[in-house]
Amino acid sequence: MRVPRAVAQFNRRVTNPVARSLTPWLPCLGTLEHTGRKSGRRYRTPLLVFKTGDGFAILIGYGPETDWVKNVFAGGPTVLHKRGHAIKLGNPRIVSKAEAAPLVTPARRPFYRLFPYNEATLLLTTTG
Repeated sequence: MRVPRAVAQFNRRVTNPVARSLTPWLPCLGTLEHTGRKSGRRYRTPLLVFKTGDGFAILIGYGPETDWVKNVFAGGPTVLHKRGHAIKLGNPRIVSKAEAAPLVTPARRPFYRLFPYNEATLLLTTTG
């Protein structure tokens, strides 16, 4: 299920600021810090993130053409802020949600499957 662009705009202006304040306490949320590929500006995007054996699986709700996904692939520094830790990430690749499911740690896999984003998942490995 891909979320409509109008919902994306609402989330960017209203929901994301609230979600960023909750990410330190909720286990399936994290804030991805990335650099705008055109502006060079740093962005902090709250996302659904799930630990894998060598990094994280991040659900993509608005499709792979979303700005934050493009920014990560542009190669600027990418840092995940999760539960008080700053984790450097790299080596992005997009796979189907089903393909990523067995990579998500067993404790979080039921939550991963629960969310209705079915199109794609961005996999990132820990680099530092």
